[in-house]
Amino acid sequence: MDHGHDPSLSEILSFVVGPDGAFGHRQHVHLAFVAVRRYGMPEAAEKVCDWLRRITAYEKAPQKYHHTVSRAWVELVAHHVAAEPDGTEFEVFVRRNPALLDKRLLARHYRSTTLAAGEARRGWVEPDVAPFPWAA
Repeated sequence: MDHGHDPSLSEILSFVVGPDGAFGHRQHVHLAFVAVRRYGMPEAAEKVCDWLRRITAYEKAPQKYHHTVSRAWVELVAHHVAAEPDGTEFEVFVRRNPALLDKRLLARHYRSTTLAAGEARRGWVEPDVAPFPWAA
């Protein structure tokens, strides 16, 4: 599967995406985990957002791309990665941070109406329920 000729994305997807080709929330978290480990923040956020834009365009579903949600998840993952020793495997990481596998986690920080708005879809919108712990 061609994702806009980014060899690093193809390589990462090869071990992030399940054998069944699934690319759900867990795989998004894994992608963010690998990017944060490899590139650090904020570069990881830029790369993951760019990759997800490419993937949704490739799947002919560009409307599925949501900038605020994508970036917020990378920030959440990065916050937890920072607390882990280097070399922690993804499986260990999610066992220690099970909340990251709950898609509803962003509801602690954002109203659903805020995330549903076009502005949040196209660009970055700050949390409006509670700030992220590292930003407070």
